[in-house]
Amino acid sequence: MAKEINNGKSTTNLFNTLQLLKAYEQAIDENIISSITDTAGIIVHANKKFCEVSQYSSDEIIGKTHSIINSGFHSDEFFKTLWRTIGAGKVWHNEIRNKAKDGSFYWVDTVIVPIKNEEVEITHYLSLRGLITEKKELEEKNEKYLTSLEVLLVMTSNNVKKPLAECLAEMNSFDPEKGPGKDDLRGIMAKLQHSVSELHKFTGELSTFIREIDR
Repeated sequence: MAKEINNGKSTTNLFNTLQLLKAYEQAIDENIISSITDTAGIIVHANKKFCEVSQYSSDEIIGKTHSIINSGFHSDEFFKTLWRTIGAGKVWHNEIRNKAKDGSFYWVDTVIVPIKNEEVEITHYLSLRGLITEKKELEEKNEKYLTSLEVLLVMTSNNVKKPLAECLAEMNSFDPEKGPGKDDLRGIMAKLQHSVSELHKFTGELSTFIREIDR
């Protein structure tokens, strides 16, 4: 009787474990891009999310390497480091830009884990990826803004200081008590007009530059 009860518990535990594993698999398929390769990098499994994001069918992916989604963004050294790491049995983690079938790019936060047998030999590699395209696009946009602000500061410094300095120099050189002649006044007015014209021109260029940043 006790043996039958224990067998019943074992069956229940096995069933619960299988259900848990199935739930994990469903969760991964819905949210995580995953694939498994052999030690040569040939893809032997690609989940539903992988196919959905890459736009390739399972038949188009299985038997290929991940070069099928290589965007050309990363250097050869980047991938050599990847292979050195996982080949040594270590976990590799980094961000990768891939290219979908339609030519569009997408970013993934990638973890590659070596799978080992009982003899501690590497037999396969498991890759798990999360989409981070929006995050990377935001980072690129922020970087563009920072670069644009630096350019803006240089533009302002070079194009505002000089005309203002010229205006101030003319104003400081003017002495009402000496009563400058008409020619002197004409010279002063000409220089002031030139400086104001330069400032006006710059404000137009600045407005165009700011509009380009916002695009």
